[in-house]
Amino acid sequence: MAYQPNVHKQFAAYFDDKNLEPYLYLLSKRLDEGQICLDLNEDFQQELKDEYSQIQSKDILQANQLIAKDKVTYQPFVLLNNKLYLQRYFNYENSVFEKISSLISQEKDKRQFYENQLLGLNGFIKNPFQRENPTKVDWQLVAAISAVLHQFTIITGGPGTGKTTTVALILTLLFKINSDMKVALAAPTGKAATRMSESLRNQLEKSSFQIDENIREKFEKIEPHTLHRLLGTQKDSIYFKHNEKNFLPYDLIIVDESSMLDVALFSKLIRAVSDDSKIILLGDRNQLSSVETGSLFGDLCTVNRPLNLFSQNRAGFINRLIPKGQIFLQEENISTADNLLFEHIIELKDSFRFTSDGGIGKLSMAIIENDIQKVEEFYKSSDDQVVLVEAFSTEKLKEIALAYREYIKEENIFKALQKFKKLRILCAIREGAEGVHEWNKKVQDILKDNGLLKIDSEYYEHRPVIVNKNNYELGLFNGDIGLIRFENGVKRAWFESDDDGIKSVSASSLDSVDTVFAMTIHKSQGSEFDKVLVVLPQKKELPILTRELLYTAVTRAKEKVTVIGKNEVVKVCCEKRVKRGSGIADRFLNSI
Repeated sequence: MAYQPNVHKQFAAYFDDKNLEPYLYLLSKRLDEGQICLDLNEDFQQELKDEYSQIQSKDILQANQLIAKDKVTYQPFVLLNNKLYLQRYFNYENSVFEKISSLISQEKDKRQFYENQLLGLNGFIKNPFQRENPTKVDWQLVAAISAVLHQFTIITGGPGTGKTTTVALILTLLFKINSDMKVALAAPTGKAATRMSESLRNQLEKSSFQIDENIREKFEKIEPHTLHRLLGTQKDSIYFKHNEKNFLPYDLIIVDESSMLDVALFSKLIRAVSDDSKIILLGDRNQLSSVETGSLFGDLCTVNRPLNLFSQNRAGFINRLIPKGQIFLQEENISTADNLLFEHIIELKDSFRFTSDGGIGKLSMAIIENDIQKVEEFYKSSDDQVVLVEAFSTEKLKEIALAYREYIKEENIFKALQKFKKLRILCAIREGAEGVHEWNKKVQDILKDNGLLKIDSEYYEHRPVIVNKNNYELGLFNGDIGLIRFENGVKRAWFESDDDGIKSVSASSLDSVDTVFAMTIHKSQGSEFDKVLVVLPQKKELPILTRELLYTAVTRAKEKVTVIGKNEVVKVCCEKRVKRGSGIADRFLNSI
């Protein structure tokens, strides 16, 4: 085996400071793991013992000239609140903290205006999607009221908890207050942005959603954007057109799938928001975080525990707006907290898609709560929504693969793209027997052997492809999924477009794509499929196995999920959480 250099030791040794070296080694490791900083409160003696025989006390960091101790001194490293950062990542985190703080500070001058406006709309404020004879607080309505009052809002909730419904309520209220409001709807990936736009449009079509025709027209004019397109990419540059010197020209910016935001993109987005604008971040705090460094959305959601608590005055104001016959905020929802994010994070708790007695709902909650006993029950007794097995038969694999015939037989390209979304195989890893490449080959071979595919070239007809990196010239982004079809004898790749239509590019112009009968669980974020097959690796020692990974995979399914994995591997997933260290939560907890 070829020699593999220890890049973390090389990084640490570069600064030629033996006392500092062990800490820089750890910092490099944490960055590689997706963490923003090294938490010096941890006990890492055991972790270091094989690499460094002697470790100086953490106190030596205070006097080191390479380490800044404040926000203004520029050195390679920064030490703040007992956390060690690389300067660049500290700057990202600091800009997020300062901008959110600035947005919230602007609310004091605006709150009375919005409170008066909401009181004036009192008879209008209602949730048309509320279940009859409610027994619980309508958190969708509470979140909508909160978002109107605030410049910065986080709305978190699992699949089917009504994040899009809440957005529809927020938009309706704000359009009533300001009919000329300019709205941006965005997400980290094209598929997530498109799906949110589709969901919002579906809300408009429901008979229960009664709104003025002029407001309906404003809804229909809202276009979804990828965040890169929203911010304005610049060729051969890591910087965007919109930034702290050139703010986004919107009164309201709504970002879906915010758990996918890495710290660099989060920073660039938030800095481009004017203090006069509102920004709403939507996401699932239990879902996987970004593949890149940082998980600020999830970290921010930990600042207030538990969530959905309000001051006495705020609870009283919200109760004045809750229609009669619905459940009001109770004493248990009233508390105090000395941090800026208090009342700014609302969790939608009740799933309208997965009932508490339905298989997907029960399994996803058991995973998040690390309830191994409930998870293991699915091995013994499957239901209509969930199947857990330790092995998969050849016959079952063939049945799954042949289900893809629907999109192949569909001549209409737009409909074929929709049918392709009905099923997906999700793998935790890329290589090996349980990896994406192997499962793509298995499905491809079955479809070929059954005369459904003719694999005569790299871009064979009906090949489903996933884009692996942004291509701004073609308007394609990492995670976009398309199909290869002939047009006038020329092979083209067809993708869904932002305006709910389709677009195509020459297949020969694609420079980084993979086949996508199967995809990684990470890549599946922001997507939904009717049926999902989850393939877990055999080795339980893999660091990638976490409850967030398994939860994300299971909740991609709307109707049925089948999980192939050893009991001991599933158990490891449930027991282990993703660790993405940052200092953002501590800074907000100490912000007042």
